[in-house]
Amino acid sequence: MRSVPLFLAASLSFPAFAGVIVIEGNFQGKNLFIQNPFSEAGVGFCVFEVTVNDQIATDEINSSAFEVDMNNFGLKLSDKVVVKVKHKDGCTPVVLNPEVLKPKSTFDIVKQAISSDGTYTWTTANETGELPYIVEQKRWNKWVKVGEVMGDGKPGEHTYTFKVTPHSGENTFRVKQTDLTKRARFSEAVTYTDASVAPVTWGPVKPKEEIVFSSKTLFEVYDQYGNIVKRGYADRLEVASLKKDLYYLNYDNKLGETFIKR
Repeated sequence: MRSVPLFLAASLSFPAFAGVIVIEGNFQGKNLFIQNPFSEAGVGFCVFEVTVNDQIATDEINSSAFEVDMNNFGLKLSDKVVVKVKHKDGCTPVVLNPEVLKPKSTFDIVKQAISSDGTYTWTTANETGELPYIVEQKRWNKWVKVGEVMGDGKPGEHTYTFKVTPHSGENTFRVKQTDLTKRARFSEAVTYTDASVAPVTWGPVKPKEEIVFSSKTLFEVYDQYGNIVKRGYADRLEVASLKKDLYYLNYDNKLGETFIKR
């Protein structure tokens, strides 16, 4: 009896290999569903193996659609997950719900406060995915992003800090997260007043080259049509590049003051 060459035996033992679909994320307690077409030859199905964190899934995959039971792998909520769907040549399976591995915003605020030195501290619980916390400050009748802190994304309590830059008078801050749903979740607002921060003044009212503030401040400049033309944080505002016109200036905690560019 003639022996079968090793390379030929290997080709007979494994399906024609086209590639791997890789889905990465965090375990959110949900299963994956995969649409599984027939192979190019019309015999058998496209997918021949699924692994979760390099462990072979034991689910029945020989059907036009199947479910990968994520609870079979000892995963905890928010654990990192890498799913590999290995398929034959000439066909492509479809992962129907890859979003179930995307992080979701589920945090609860346990406590939050701003200390006398301007350190904003918040403690959370019930996180299930790594998402950034956006720190916002209420300025000029709107919420303005002033910073970002990456969330831990794991169960248990986590404490975060951010050094705020206050304006004169009472300041209002909050944190928010936005996940795949695009719907933001917010903490309650927390207030803070730094008595050492003096109100900002500026001049001249008809500048040619620049506006000078009495101290560094966040600022925004709008034209008469509501278009923002300048923004920043500084004690000087360059206006030489602006055309001669009337402009609106937001700064410190002041809204809509005007100047005329000469």
